[in-house]
Amino acid sequence: MRTWTDALRFAFQPVVNLTTGGITALEILARPETGDILAEARRNPELDGRLAVLALRAAARTEALLPLHINVFAATLADLGGIGPLSGAIREAGRMPWEVTLDIVPPYTHVPHRALLEAVAALRGQGFRISADGIGDGDVPLRLLTDLSPDLIKLDASLLGRPAAVRAMRTLCEELGALLAVEGVESELQYASALSAGAQLAQGELFAPPARIPVADVYVPPRSATAVPPPRSGPSVREFVRPAALLPVTASALQVRALLTGSPDVSGVLLVDQTGVPVRSVHRSRFLLSMSGRYGHALYADRPAFKLGDAPRTVGVDATAWEVLDVVAVGGRDRTSDDVAVVDRLGRCVGVVRLADLVRALTETRVEEAAGLNPLTRLPGSDAITGETDRWIAEGRVFALSWLDIDHFKQVNDGAGFAAGDELIRAVGQALQQAVAGHARVGHIGGDDFLVLADEEGLNRLVTDVLDAPWSAGGRPVTLSLATVVCGPGGVADHREAAACLAPLKKAAKALHGASWVLGRAGLPGHEIRRGSGAYPTRADRATVEP
Repeated sequence: MRTWTDALRFAFQPVVNLTTGGITALEILARPETGDILAEARRNPELDGRLAVLALRAAARTEALLPLHINVFAATLADLGGIGPLSGAIREAGRMPWEVTLDIVPPYTHVPHRALLEAVAALRGQGFRISADGIGDGDVPLRLLTDLSPDLIKLDASLLGRPAAVRAMRTLCEELGALLAVEGVESELQYASALSAGAQLAQGELFAPPARIPVADVYVPPRSATAVPPPRSGPSVREFVRPAALLPVTASALQVRALLTGSPDVSGVLLVDQTGVPVRSVHRSRFLLSMSGRYGHALYADRPAFKLGDAPRTVGVDATAWEVLDVVAVGGRDRTSDDVAVVDRLGRCVGVVRLADLVRALTETRVEEAAGLNPLTRLPGSDAITGETDRWIAEGRVFALSWLDIDHFKQVNDGAGFAAGDELIRAVGQALQQAVAGHARVGHIGGDDFLVLADEEGLNRLVTDVLDAPWSAGGRPVTLSLATVVCGPGGVADHREAAACLAPLKKAAKALHGASWVLGRAGLPGHEIRRGSGAYPTRADRATVEP
């Protein structure tokens, strides 16, 4: 007699890393041929738990090595206190819990939140990763979302039309240590919106539709020239994480060989302990060379692969690409091509990064920066600063955008000569770099004009070390003018609006005598004179400062 399981099939949809363009995981989707088994599972936790087990077994039959995403209703976790049968199915499939991300699916209404949080904590203790699914199109309370502290937040693509909401969610993800994914991406315009909003992962028909057999390749549009560049400190390692090929530390050399020969794209295998902590790293080429040598199979086949591995190289999930290069630089040259394991705060492996991905991204960044450097000061031009401004806006940061120039610079050139003028510009540029080193960006936008993007608290040193410093050219005293606009979350939509807010402040600063500084705030009328004549305005003067 046919049962409901006979009419049930599963489809696989890739989760795409927007930085590398590679597949980072597979989401398993139930596809009943008849009826609405999902609606029934929403009401029946035991049925939902059984669906999760069947989904895992379907993935095991495909022999896919990628990490898996399995959907579970929030009510199921709260009612069952977890999904015990799934752990057994994972062991039967030869998988590890940390290779499985549980996508917690709404509704959350009427779900006892304490029971849900306790179930999630228990699952985390077993090694499962947690994803909050359907955000933006579901009913998850914001407080519950923060209490869940998921490893991944999945946004509905409908939110891409509300960039402020996506930017706010990216900021929340950074606070929680989570990744941001967008589901349902169907067009290149949505893809571009997801990129500019700071999403690291995405799913949708654009990349690959759900399929009965997992796809090996996906379509990822080329990045447009307007894509926001990575920060100068280096992109986060999270942007480059690839799935790791994992085997238990007890695996034999024959098991490792079978994995490598059956998966030509796998560059190495990590041997992990029972908690998922990398213990040994097996490099593909070195391992296969040992096995293929004379007597290699006889010597090593039945021996633990541990003997043919090296100590793993690891970095935390919060590392930057430059920090990964520091790790790679330590040790022998023969290991420069080894994958670097990315570990969470408990030391468990969440994936690997490849040196080639990092070098490519960092090289592109440096080439783009070098092309835009001003030949006089070797500082980046306006494009680098405006791009970084857009990134800070997308991250919801409070920032100060400042414009600085040399007063009456034409007179400096006429009186002291062009050489003295060039030397003065170089000196101001160097002073700006030193004053804001490590927490701001300085750009030379032409002539004697500079742009500075900094946190508001970084302004004090900028003023004391640069604006208030004595300057001269050819023995003639010189003063500087500074205009600053402070922008909070939602205060401006992009760098163009920030520049529009800065324009009247520049004019006001240049109208003052001596070294001058005018500060305003986006969205608020008027401005404050902090340096220059009028620093202590009378009541009549204030009328000219505040409209």
